[in-house]
Amino acid sequence: MRVLGLISGTSHDGIDSALVDWTMADGVLTGVIEHTGARPYAPELRAGVVAALPPNRIDMAEVCRLDTLIGQAFAGAAEECPAADLICSHGQTLYHWVEDGRVRGTLQLGQPAWIAERLGVPVVSDLRVRDVSAGGHGAPLVSAFDLPLLAGLPGRNGALNLGGIANLTVLDPAVAYDTGPASALLDAAVLAATGRPYDEDGRLAAAGTAHEELLAELLADPYYRGAPPKSTGKELFHAGYLARVAAPYGLGLEDLLATLAALTGETAAAEVRRHRLDTVVVSGGGLRNPVLMGELERRAPGTRFIASDELGVPSDAKEAIAFSYLGWLTAHGLPGTVPGCTGASGARLLGTVTPGEGPLRLPAPLADPPERVRMRLG
Repeated sequence: MRVLGLISGTSHDGIDSALVDWTMADGVLTGVIEHTGARPYAPELRAGVVAALPPNRIDMAEVCRLDTLIGQAFAGAAEECPAADLICSHGQTLYHWVEDGRVRGTLQLGQPAWIAERLGVPVVSDLRVRDVSAGGHGAPLVSAFDLPLLAGLPGRNGALNLGGIANLTVLDPAVAYDTGPASALLDAAVLAATGRPYDEDGRLAAAGTAHEELLAELLADPYYRGAPPKSTGKELFHAGYLARVAAPYGLGLEDLLATLAALTGETAAAEVRRHRLDTVVVSGGGLRNPVLMGELERRAPGTRFIASDELGVPSDAKEAIAFSYLGWLTAHGLPGTVPGCTGASGARLLGTVTPGEGPLRLPAPLADPPERVRMRLG
């Protein structure tokens, strides 16, 4: 079954896509990656998304407008990909409602009917809310893909995704959670100071020196002391948060970025150390920031960090591939949430299905999920 995964993550810069042809045999699910891509948001749409994120406030007219425009943008991204049997769309997270460590709700925009209408293919969407309704965090859903991908590797292993927010999946025991910001605060600092979306290749951070007093204050945030399962987002780690904490120190941009890279390195490395991981499979945009990766490796000595590409998963497309997998699970009647990772009361079948141009026909349900996932490029 050929499933197209679509996602725009917490960096909200565009839409990642991955078309995977999935085949199940003897408990092993093989995914052949036939296409990956990235379609930037139009500047005015990205500006609209940024303006809608916390701590900003918008009205329902703007919510409706963004739901439509993001849905149309996702349809455009899908149209640029090879034909699929099913599409799984994450949409764009606009708000993740967390109170006292509990997720009360989560909102992803990008109306799937625009995708189904344009492509004529069924669309699985709104995957996170079912996990939330079962008492989970709705994140990180990528853990359902990480666990069978890591299965069979020697030693103690984990998977770390460095997007806007960093999330870690540990194979044994099965646990997953957001460790804190990855690029979210780094990008916010660069955008505020230069108007550019990110620090390309970590060049600005490489020219700076981490400020230990500010780093200590950032590390004192209560989020890091919370026990998993836990999740976070730009509802907490946003430009206003950074300005409030960092402004009194008056740092130049280079030193501020070096400090923020150290923050991500320490908060992620602390969890790697806690689980005594031998190997960590890394993906996401943060993998391309040598300063961030250097901080991570320095603070977790003895752990081997490898790019997910070594397991056949292109690092920039990891989350899109994971959502292709989640779509495959839903189509086959299999749960896509791991209770030990998200905190849900039980495994749940995820998402809502929007029919394509004809009658909705899904494969016969499977009794058991795959024990292992193996990936290769087509």
